Formats: sequence, C-alpha cells, structure tokens
Amino acid sequence: MTDLSAFIAGLPKVELHVHHVGSASPRIVAELAARHEGASPVPADPDALADYFAFRDFAHFIEVYLSVVDLVRDPEDVWILTHEVARELARQQVRYAELTVTPYSHVRRGIPAPAFCEAIEDARKRAEADFGIALRWCFDIPGEAGLPAAEETLRICLDEQPAGLISFGLGGPEIGVPRPQFTPYFDQARAAGLRSVPHAGETTGPQTIWDALRDLGAERIGHGISAADDPELLAHLAQHRIALEVCPTSNVRTRAVASLDVHPLPRLVEAGVLVTINSDDPPMFGTTLNDEYAVAARLLGLGPQGLAALATDAVTASFLSPGEKARLAGEIDGYLGASAG
Repeated sequence: MTDLSAFIAGLPKVELHVHHVGSASPRIVAELAARHEGASPVPADPDALADYFAFRDFAHFIEVYLSVVDLVRDPEDVWILTHEVARELARQQVRYAELTVTPYSHVRRGIPAPAFCEAIEDARKRAEADFGIALRWCFDIPGEAGLPAAEETLRICLDEQPAGLISFGLGGPEIGVPRPQFTPYFDQARAAGLRSVPHAGETTGPQTIWDALRDLGAERIGHGISAADDPELLAHLAQHRIALEVCPTSNVRTRAVASLDVHPLPRLVEAGVLVTINSDDPPMFGTTLNDEYAVAARLLGLGPQGLAALATDAVTASFLSPGEKARLAGEIDGYLGASAG
C-alpha cells in the first residue's frame, strides 16, 4: 500500500462532493473559535477538535456542523475559509472541485449576500492563481431550515449569479425532509441553467433517491448509497449514467453505515453505476480525498489502473466542459503512463 499511497498522492483528481464549512481545517476552526471564545461551544484547541468531532449519529453531526457554521461571521472569515480549502485540495493534486456552499446559513447570521458572494469569488480567483485549482460552486439548501431556506437560496442564486456558480443542491438531514416539497425551487434553478445535485439516500432508503430523480431532476446524487438496496434503481442509474457522489468514511462517521467493511460501494460498482469518490467534510471526519481513494482501492481491490479509471469517472461526472474534461482525462492518462514507466 506504500507504493499505492504514493500513486494516489500524485494522481490528478477532481472533487465533486465536499462542503465549504465542513472542509475547514482544525487550525482554521480553532482560530475562528478563539476569535469568538465564550460565544461558541467549539473548542479553540485544535487537539480537542477530534473529540468534538466524534459524532453519535447524523443528527448530532448536523448539530456540531452548525456550531462550526456559527464561527463564520464576516466576509473575511469566508475568504480565509475558502482560500484554505482550496490550498488543502490542491496539496492533494485536486485540479478541479465543485464545492458545496450554503449561503443561507451565512446570510441569516448577518453576512449580506452580495458580500458573501464577493468573498468566495475573490478567494476562488486567488486560489486559481496561487494553487492552480479551479473551484466552482454548488449553492445548496440546508434541508433542516425548510422552504424559507429554499426560497432564499434560490433568490441568492438568481440575484447574485456569482461567476463560479454552476449547480443547485439540497443538503442536511433527509429524515423528515421530503424531497418533493423542493420541486418548484429546483425547477426555477434548472430553468436558470443550474445543474441539479441534491443529497439523497444516505440516511434514508431508495425512495428518497427516486424522489430526487423524478421531482428534482437530479443529474448526480449526493451519497445515494441506499440505491444498493433497489435493483431497479441500480439499473436506472447505470443505464442513464447518473453518478453517485460516494463518501465512504463520512458514511461510517455519521453512522449511516456500520463499518467500511460493509459499505455498499462494491455493490454499486458491480451494478455498473457511475461512482465518484469524495471526502464530504474531511477534517470533521478525520479523512482526506487521498484517504478516500485508498479506502476505495481496498474495498474494490484496485491497483493504479483502477484508481486512474476512478479519477477519470469523476471527470466524466463533473460539470466541466467537454474540452476541459478531455484535458484532465489526458493528464490522468499521462500520469498513469509515467507511473507505469
């Protein structure tokens, strides 16, 4: 695995399911907590964050996640967070990332939508210049905040239209948050040219995925692991090349899956579903995208060629232009060839 780890470390990649605030490094979280000490339960000691990020279940994860969101209180915080996320991804040879951003959570905490969008856009441009990574945005609805959050998220998308915005999503808890109620908002977002990428089928069954496909026009599914329990759904996903954004360690850490050894990733791949490997909220889950590729290699029995194919599948599932996809796929092929030589 040492040689395979080195291969993974140098492999050019794209990341399609990673959250903005959830990617804040322990150092950044601790710095923000220190700035707001006394007003937040988040520890200001980076070493204490590992215990703070020990999640009892998915509901507890959402509670902890929102406490970290509370630490982002002004546009400077937003800029620093965004630039640091890009730095960490670039260190892992990520060339392109579609970052899930939840503007509603920040706007309702007092950051004006124009200032928020200006901060992420400025950080995006600086990151591309500094690190050679291209960032794009998925503005997502925090499902726990209901239809008012959907309405406000859509308004921000349509009014602000930041240059990096490419897709519209739905995150947060699935239990008690039925997907069909968000249909009008996804219809309007899609009419405005945004792609549909809701979370579904992580902590609920296959029906949530069907709802995301039929009611929200999903082009990719965030997580989607419960599809493994529905042969008809697996066949549909495979036939229509609808990709799943799979985040193995996340699923274990939020207790959606009992352990990596019983993760449904192999069953999804065996069914011919287009699968991408992602990190979700990496510092919170004690992982990285490189670590997730190593997990996939173990679960799927992959060597360098299989890992390169997995990276290429993520390029295929991305919302890059055909020319950009061809260029990145060529870079992956070139890396594989050079490694074999």
